[in-house]
Amino acid sequence: MSEIGAADTLEGQFLIAMPSMADSRFEHSVIYVCSHSEQGAMGLIVNQVAKHLSLEELLIQLDIVNDDDAIRLPPQVRGMSVHKGGPVEVERGFVLHSADFQLNQSTLSIDNGICLTATLEILRALAEGTGPRQAMLALGYAGWAPGQLENEIQSNGWLTAPADRDILFDANSEQKWHRALGSLGIDPAMLFSDAGHA
Repeated sequence: MSEIGAADTLEGQFLIAMPSMADSRFEHSVIYVCSHSEQGAMGLIVNQVAKHLSLEELLIQLDIVNDDDAIRLPPQVRGMSVHKGGPVEVERGFVLHSADFQLNQSTLSIDNGICLTATLEILRALAEGTGPRQAMLALGYAGWAPGQLENEIQSNGWLTAPADRDILFDANSEQKWHRALGSLGIDPAMLFSDAGHA
């Protein structure tokens, strides 16, 4: 396989699972690709909510707020879901967010004003109301060895699409897969497991 050039990177793109996706962990998933190089790829599933855990509960578990402080959390934080970002390091938190918030040495600027921060400081900032305007928290991530993601795309496992901030930060996670396909002009009803590349 040839090396990936800068123009070939999928960083800042969506991966949209095809209906033929064999791995049930990624069924109907939309993944935001955070890094992609000849060393492999890493991304976060942005449309699978961890139903058993709220951000408020997570902040209490991490001793960022106590039960009394939780009542005073900003409305944006109280309504924020915790997502299942992928099957790797599921205890580790990652925040995709708008570029209006940066932490020196900790924030990775990815593409189109979208950043990634994986420290407790961003959770503290969110709890205090001083965090980014737009944010999405995920536990765990999806990772691919060198060439693995390219092979999965060639095998019709994934479609790629430019990431859309409105889809990425939408609180309605259930519609993200349909909306991401729609951004490519694809009606999900027209996709069949034995279809070729769209």
